[in-house]
Parts: sequence; C-alpha cells; structure tokens
Amino acid sequence: MSLLKTVDLTKKFGSFTALDRVNIEVHEGEVFGFIGPNGAGKSTTIRILLGILKATSGEATIFGKDVWKDAVSIHKRIAYVPGDVNLWPNLTGGEVIDLFVKLQGTNNRKLREELIEQFKLDPSKKCRTYSKGNRQKVALVAAFASNADLYIFDEPTSGLDPLMERIFQENVLKVKNSGKSVLLSSHILSEVEKLCDRIGIIRDGQIIETGSLTQLRHLTRTNLQVETKTPITGLEKVSGIHNIAGKDLSISLQVDTEQLDSVIKHISDFGISKLESAPPTLEDLFMRHYEGTEKSSIGTN
Repeated sequence: MSLLKTVDLTKKFGSFTALDRVNIEVHEGEVFGFIGPNGAGKSTTIRILLGILKATSGEATIFGKDVWKDAVSIHKRIAYVPGDVNLWPNLTGGEVIDLFVKLQGTNNRKLREELIEQFKLDPSKKCRTYSKGNRQKVALVAAFASNADLYIFDEPTSGLDPLMERIFQENVLKVKNSGKSVLLSSHILSEVEKLCDRIGIIRDGQIIETGSLTQLRHLTRTNLQVETKTPITGLEKVSGIHNIAGKDLSISLQVDTEQLDSVIKHISDFGISKLESAPPTLEDLFMRHYEGTEKSSIGTN
C-alpha cells in the first residue's frame, strides 16, 4: 500500500522549472531513498509534500489525502526533520521535544528518555546554546518519540558525528521494523545504501531512475582486482572494461555488469592467482549518472 505518492508533480518558479513531472511512491513499511545533488529538486519536492509550497501541476498525496488541501490533518501523522533545524532560543531542548511530541498526541516518556540517552543530548540547556549538531539531535529525538506513521528526513544527519549517524540509522530501522514508512533525502550515499529498500535518483528536477539497489545495479560497473601468473594483454580489445590501473601481474579495473562473463574468460587465459570482486555501490551508481558534469561533486559522508 502506498502511503505517499506523486503523479507528474511539476513546480515552476517563473520560467524556471524546478520539478518536471516527478513520480515517486513510498510504500507502507519501507524506507525510500531520495538522492540527487544540491539544486536537483529534493527539497522542493519535500516542501510540496509538507504543504509549504503549492505545486504548479500534478498530484501529491499522503495517506490518500491531498498534501495542499489536507496539510493540517496529514501533519498529525508525520514527523519531519530538515537539514538545518531552527529552534526557539529561550526554550530548553527538553521543552521543544515535549512540545512536538504533544502536538502529535503522544506522550511516551520512556521512549523520550531512551532517545535522549542514545543521542547524548542534554535537554536542560537553552536552544540558543546548542551547536548545529545538537539542534539536529533535538529534532531527531522529537521525531522518533512521536510515533508517526511517516517520517520525512531531509539531510537529517547534517552536523552529526559518525557515532550519532549510526544511532540515527538504528532508529530508522526500528521504525521501519514497526511497520512505519520513511522518506530519506540524503547525499550520504553509504547511509542511503544501508537503510533504503528502494531509491529514486533526481537530476535537474526529473526522476531518472527508481528501484531497489539490486534493480539499479545494472547501471553500474563491478570492481575487479586481479593478479595473474602472466601479464594480461589484449584488454583494449575487450568491450565493457573501464579505468584500468596497475601493471604487470596485478591490475584493477571496472567492468560493465553485462560484460563480466566475457571479461573473466579473457583474463583466465593468463592464469588467475587472485581475483577480488566488489559489487557496485550506490556511489558508483550515482557518479555514473553525473560523470563528466559539473553536478558530479557531491559529498560521500
């Protein structure tokens, strides 16, 4: 069942088309990864889903309700964490958490305390004293303590150290295992790869691929590290080979997945003494789409 769905979602700012017929779907009990570089349209999509922006055309629904007309009722069942959290400066972190949790109509004190401990947050401090990372922690604790049906995260671990990123990932898996859904927009590709059941790649306001990581790996190359008994020759004549490095008896290369069989057959003629194969990562997939473009500069952690 789809909790969230967009159909040909389009947003224009004057003559500029920020979103061009975007179609995404988040199913019940899954984590959907939404990736793309800055300016690709991720945040614009999320703002429309939250009822902050009105789409120029197309449809967007959450829980079967229109995101613009029914924003108030939808927000009672969702939790949202942006990449740069702004909090009331004169309230403590604990007061902000309590406020958000009460707005959701829940009050699980035990869960609240467990999350505060996990994220190593001091809830007694005024929000104006918090670093960016601690502001993110307040928002994340409030979100996970709210018992929402859908969690929308837009670069949620911005400002967090690696340990806190891991705590975030553990809590995402917990809500998923309890049957809740998550839309995760992130540029941390390793995070998306660990957490997401399906992935949507957006480029210049258009969805260019959607599917599970397994389904999308046909777009990528397998990494091979090979050691042979005699030097390999003739690789330039074999199709599907890229980025050859090394020399003599030890080389590394990338191989188009569909050509892997013929490449291995060619290499085996030279006596394989060692062969290491690494499956393509989401980063490989992503960079393949943006290879040779100015938009290829994107963070990996």
